[in-house]
Amino acid sequence: MRSSQRVVLGIDAAWTETEPSGVAVAVETEAGWRLGAVEASYEHFIARADGIDPGEARPRGSKPSAAALLRAAEKLSAWPVALVAIDMPLAPYPIVGRRPCDEAISAAFGAKGAATHSPSAIRPGRISDESRGEFAALGYPLCGQTPARGLIEVYPHAALIQFMREGYRLPYKAEKISKYWPDLAPDERRAKLQSVWARIVKALESRIAGVAAALPLPATDARGWRLKAYEDKLDAVVCAAVAIACVNGKARAYGDNNAAVWVPFAE
Repeated sequence: MRSSQRVVLGIDAAWTETEPSGVAVAVETEAGWRLGAVEASYEHFIARADGIDPGEARPRGSKPSAAALLRAAEKLSAWPVALVAIDMPLAPYPIVGRRPCDEAISAAFGAKGAATHSPSAIRPGRISDESRGEFAALGYPLCGQTPARGLIEVYPHAALIQFMREGYRLPYKAEKISKYWPDLAPDERRAKLQSVWARIVKALESRIAGVAAALPLPATDARGWRLKAYEDKLDAVVCAAVAIACVNGKARAYGDNNAAVWVPFAE
């Protein structure tokens, strides 16, 4: 039994303050890793830690607070966070375009449909700079080389390819279902999407107990923000799963010592 349990925090960070961000915390127990909580926004996650059930309230965007998120994660897990994994471009300098890590990921996973989006001075811009600085001030500096400590950048598309040994990026983004399956009727597209989500949940459950219970599939008639909220929570758990792989030494950093994207080894 460890003197303290390892805890990881996964954040599917929106690149603007107007859109919500998924957050998940996982803690290592004697029986393995277990999900402590997952919510579709910063406010919902902090409320959950304060004993308030967000219920079916629509998640809203807000300014991220590293201190508030770390406090909430510790409340939910009873131990300090060991590693924070964020799906957002991060660097110890202002990001104005593609970085070496973006090119490295695109070279490794572009043929599998998982090249990275191009960041700019506006997106994510200030949100990235301020979040990185806040975490660093609290003892979580950006990490670009092994061992993974503090704060890391992750990319769910590449992570899922590795976790699930897929030959191509999974079609799991709700807003893109008409592009994924253009020849299918709307209800058939939604059924396809739910099938992919079910596979992802199963893969994550094998790494973090409690995922399936926390992420039951949305109702078949769910639309709009409810689907996006589910997707954001799913991505937050993927981020947490990558953090677990990192603390276990089962991930690789693509990029350089300044900025790297961490991707789990294929299993």
